[in-house]
Amino acid sequence: MAMLETKDQIYQQLVEILVDDFEVEAEDISIDANLYTDLDLDSIDTVDLVIKLQEITGKSVNPETFKAVRTMQHVVDAVYDLVHN
Repeated sequence: MAMLETKDQIYQQLVEILVDDFEVEAEDISIDANLYTDLDLDSIDTVDLVIKLQEITGKSVNPETFKAVRTMQHVVDAVYDLVHN
């Protein structure tokens, strides 16, 4: 299991997931990247991402939390809050 103590570690893990599982080009990913417009994820991809995050963190992710998520920064912040609360 990856260490997800810091926001940087969470970001690096997310990049790895997006590249490996969602075939997103690493150079397209930035902390400000919009999941939908910049990274071409759709709603099914976001559900898959939430499931992956649950597996990694071992914590249940409330889908409502991710309805407002739009950018990588939002995802990092949501995962950080999940891990530290």
